[in-house]
Amino acid sequence: MTVLAIDDVRKTFNNGEVAEDILKGVHLALNAGEVTALVGASGSGKSTLLTIAAGLQQASNGEVIFDGHNMTDMSAEQIRQIRASQFGFIFQFAHLVPFLTVEEQLLLMLDVAETTLSKKAQLQEVDRILVLVGMSHRKQAYPASLSGGEKQRVAIARAIIHRPKVLFADEPTASLDSQRSKEVMQLIHDMTKELQIATLLVTHDEEMLIYADRIIKMTDGLIN
Repeated sequence: MTVLAIDDVRKTFNNGEVAEDILKGVHLALNAGEVTALVGASGSGKSTLLTIAAGLQQASNGEVIFDGHNMTDMSAEQIRQIRASQFGFIFQFAHLVPFLTVEEQLLLMLDVAETTLSKKAQLQEVDRILVLVGMSHRKQAYPASLSGGEKQRVAIARAIIHRPKVLFADEPTASLDSQRSKEVMQLIHDMTKELQIATLLVTHDEEMLIYADRIIKMTDGLIN
């Protein structure tokens, strides 16, 4: 089932008197339970496409349809609410809050997502997710005491704690060694399947593509 569709999306930046076309009419569908990997050279438009799909910037033309609704017609507040409650994000660095424990990081995400769960149910959900990502034994740890791989596991837990429909992963293994990269990508793959999330992965690491269900190549603002 298609959760998010990108229809003829174009993005033009004005560089002084010169207009530069970054995206030139991109079509892409993200499906539930599927990891879609977006690959291509630097400057091909991958990150621009991801940020437009995630509602972090607007397209110059075209539509982004989420769950049957056109985000192009939504207000900034409506898009913010979708990002907070329906989207999850994983980046190259975990960006954990240094003064919060692992448990508190996840509770904060539930608060941002404006969960309707009771406090007891929130704590139970945190425990459940930490078991899934193999971090239950580090629930009371602070980021400074975590390894790079552990931080990314917490970042994944934080990204899925509110059960998003779409997960955006932008170079999630770029700061990790080979073994930790494989562990993190296996986890992203498994969570995508188990929770039926539509995952969009941007990566330069070809070894990580074995964890993708589909591989989409971008060249000069177009999908090949």
